[in-house]
Amino acid sequence: MSLFGLGSNRNQKTFRPKKNAPSGNKGVQLKKHIDATLGSGNLRDAVRLPPGEDLNEWLAVNTVDFFNQVNILYGTLMEFCTPTTCPTMSAGPKFEYRWADGVQIKKPIEVSAPKYVEYLMDWIESQLDDESIFPQKLGTPFPQNFREVVKTIFKRLFRVYAHIYHSHFQKIVSLKEEAHLNTCFKHFTLFTWEFKLIDKAELAPLIDLIESIVSVC
Repeated sequence: MSLFGLGSNRNQKTFRPKKNAPSGNKGVQLKKHIDATLGSGNLRDAVRLPPGEDLNEWLAVNTVDFFNQVNILYGTLMEFCTPTTCPTMSAGPKFEYRWADGVQIKKPIEVSAPKYVEYLMDWIESQLDDESIFPQKLGTPFPQNFREVVKTIFKRLFRVYAHIYHSHFQKIVSLKEEAHLNTCFKHFTLFTWEFKLIDKAELAPLIDLIESIVSVC
């Protein structure tokens, strides 16, 4: 099974079609830059802000890109990550995540891992589709709280990686997809580290892996 295959039994509400880069700004050009630098094999260079580019534009395009990556990765595991196998959204015995979006669900609630991911992807999509947060038109300014929104998105995407590594890594190995998972997470880690998007305390479930990535690269 490929991480890029679409299984017929996947819940389409959770595994979503890929979102495109913001089109009204420099999104398309920046996406091409990402693809070109990733092709070079140097992930450290791939995450750096290109000279002369706007930081918020760079964060916006990469946020869409990492959202797509996690969607694809988790989509492969959906038949194995169920309310029965994963009744809570956890990353090992010490870390459990509860869901709240501050709007529809204001008080954190305990949900299964697949339900948490469904809530999360719904929430991220609503942020990406909100032009007052992720503007599409050229010249439209980003909101003052843009970086905080991006940080929350990355913090929550990290939790999906943490769950996959702690609860489903052996399945990933059996599918012979661990190299792809590791490359995606390495890219994610270097980007969040470069722009200080996730507080270190949040990284605790995978801190040994993260420190090895950061020190080697």
